[in-house]
Amino acid sequence: MGREFIPIFSEWAKQYDETVKGKDEEYREVFLHYPELLANIAEKAGDSVIEFGSGTGNLTLELIRRKKTVFAIEPSAAMRQVAEAKPELSQVTFIDGDMEQFPQINFPIDTIVSSYVFHHLNETEKQRVIKRYKALLSEGGKVIIGDTMFLSPEHKESILRQAIKANHLRLAADLQREYYPLIPDIETYFRANGFTSRFKQINAFVWLVEARGEKE
Repeated sequence: MGREFIPIFSEWAKQYDETVKGKDEEYREVFLHYPELLANIAEKAGDSVIEFGSGTGNLTLELIRRKKTVFAIEPSAAMRQVAEAKPELSQVTFIDGDMEQFPQINFPIDTIVSSYVFHHLNETEKQRVIKRYKALLSEGGKVIIGDTMFLSPEHKESILRQAIKANHLRLAADLQREYYPLIPDIETYFRANGFTSRFKQINAFVWLVEARGEKE
């Protein structure tokens, strides 16, 4: 369910916003065009949104600025604390939960979003949550994901070798530890659950996925 990574994010919480601004050299390429990615997700989202892994609230803020109704779900208390301290997010309730275990939302939802989160699920969990999200969404609803993913195992291995060669050892360990998906697999998982998906590359690591549920 990805909760095994909470200690990492709890430690990272106070520095996360500096990292996404490119202040950490190892992760600079991973977060290249980060503001544009968040804006793109927010612009594509419908009016009522569940955000999984809301972290320090950066995507939440983009959604709120566009007058969306947002249910922000985040498992790390340290991350929630940073988000709650941001004045523009003072009216947002950040909910304790993760991509699989979260309180029932008694409100029609037309979009589910996440950024830099989906890779915390293993392949079985990815398939399971996509099936569940289809049931949660209104007819024709969307799942929008921004995350690191790869075209093939060879592509992933090439990126890993580049990280090691650059002595970006924390990034290399991250790429080996977590469950970064392959694009063909993600497309298959969505198609199996009645979604049509589109992929757009953001940088050398990150892709934007927009999966729309087919109307019955």
